[in-house]
Amino acid sequence: MKLDYKLLSDRLKNPLPGSAAHEPLRAVPTGLIKPRFEHRSPPKPGSVLILLYEEKGRLMFPLTKRPDYMGTHGGQISLPGGKAEPGENRIETALREAEEEIGIPSSEVEVLGSLSEFFVIPSNFLVTPVVGYLKSSPAFKPDSKEVKKILIASIDDLLQADAVRTKEIMAANMFPMMAPHFEIENEIVWGATAMMLNEFRTVIQELVA
Repeated sequence: MKLDYKLLSDRLKNPLPGSAAHEPLRAVPTGLIKPRFEHRSPPKPGSVLILLYEEKGRLMFPLTKRPDYMGTHGGQISLPGGKAEPGENRIETALREAEEEIGIPSSEVEVLGSLSEFFVIPSNFLVTPVVGYLKSSPAFKPDSKEVKKILIASIDDLLQADAVRTKEIMAANMFPMMAPHFEIENEIVWGATAMMLNEFRTVIQELVA
């Protein structure tokens, strides 16, 4: 699909779908043991980057698969991003993290705006999804410590009528969850990433309707 980037940038300056788009993709515990999260400190600020670029007439963006480790998000699929460093704003964080994780120079990214802030309950992060684009096809250079694999997603795939699917997954290897999700390169994209992507999907659907 073709996208008017100025139109998207203008749309991101107006009120966003927020929780109305997030909640349909929220996973629901199905087991007898429910995950419990009690945070005594304020959420940590962070950002992720939805990095758009065109390839063979299709609008694409990268996702990363985290290395397997014992923890809340081990092995999961996410957008490039992470924790803010002192003095950074949300855009600077997203661009720095994308450069560190997937090797895209910050100077090459044209920032279009941001989606709604999203509270990631398990890790106590308040995340801002930043939207940007590249004028040319990227040459990804994944950081082997932070990225096990880079997945390439198409906006067209998100817009399909059957793009959102549901299945039971095991969170943190111990909590069964009924998880609405997207499937990208045969990987399940669920949780916070799916919820943020569904807001982006909702915005794009408005523009192409």
